[in-house]
Amino acid sequence: MKFLDQAKIFLKSGDGGPGSVSFRREAFVEYGGPDGGDGGRGGAVIAECVDGLNTLIDYRYQQHFKAESGRPGAGRNRSGAKGGDAVLRLPVGTQILDEEREQVIADLTKVGERVVLLKGGDGGFGNAHYKTSTNQAPRKALPGWPGEEMWVWLRLKLIADAGLVGLPNAGKSTFLSSVTRARPKIADYPFTTLHPGLGVASVGGQEFVIADIPGLIEGASEGAGLGHRFLGHVERCAVLLHLVDATQDDPAAAYRTVRQELEDYGGGLADKPEIVALSKIDAMAEEDIPVLIEMVEQEIGKKVITLSAISGAGLDEALQILLEPVLEARAARKVETAVDGEDFEEEEEAETKETGESAPGWSPL
Repeated sequence: MKFLDQAKIFLKSGDGGPGSVSFRREAFVEYGGPDGGDGGRGGAVIAECVDGLNTLIDYRYQQHFKAESGRPGAGRNRSGAKGGDAVLRLPVGTQILDEEREQVIADLTKVGERVVLLKGGDGGFGNAHYKTSTNQAPRKALPGWPGEEMWVWLRLKLIADAGLVGLPNAGKSTFLSSVTRARPKIADYPFTTLHPGLGVASVGGQEFVIADIPGLIEGASEGAGLGHRFLGHVERCAVLLHLVDATQDDPAAAYRTVRQELEDYGGGLADKPEIVALSKIDAMAEEDIPVLIEMVEQEIGKKVITLSAISGAGLDEALQILLEPVLEARAARKVETAVDGEDFEEEEEAETKETGESAPGWSPL
């Protein structure tokens, strides 16, 4: 299955069904009166977050989604049926933006979330709706109201706890394959990784998801290389692991290059907790490693760890360091969810006290 993280699609909700002009015709009933029913409501366009998807490839081959129109009303006061909804099945982490990509309409982060993007048009009134004491035989009925339509962008941002960043050939894919069961493409040339990849790491009985994105180069903010396109996949991460190739001439300069691109991109990436790791230390002499660590730490002003995905040196330490901010972020989300739930319960209690009735949706057993 091909990975696709952006798609532009057209949405249209269903038109309302027309009302009916009808009169009761029955033996021995001289004045039956109007009995035309109302039209049915048009179907809505709904976005649903489902499990088991990690790409938007389905929206590459179909770009138009239209809900069904409502059915027309009929005699004997029969209302038309409601039109069927158009349901977009989207992977977790999908954002829905307007056509200009300036406003986020919906952000689907949990399986089972459903968002109504467009409501269907109302059905038109039948002539039975217009009967009065002075107008006992109206021949008026309304057509249904038209549905809504718009173009939207779908943008997938993978849900991961930790993200890998660095220059091409910094060892990100090798690290991912060493600490998880993911099998990304690995080769000795730049831009081996063309699409983001995910893997699940386990340490101390805890599991967390790691995202690997294509490498950044200088000028990525201006479109060089693969540009900033895939940085959105690490926006939701709690921590970044910045891998720097220890075998290159100036590791500190490589670090500053990627940091500058993160700042140019924005999205809060430059403010996220960051772990800096010198990779490929298996290719260096042991006596040179402490000297390199001291030099890099002085130039970038941050503590540096070392690792080798080939020999396995430093991998456990790196995972332990990554786990701490991941657990802190999970605890913060739980507290936030609990607070939101308490606020909702307090609103229900206040409404009950004011009206003397239970809040909508509640009923005693």
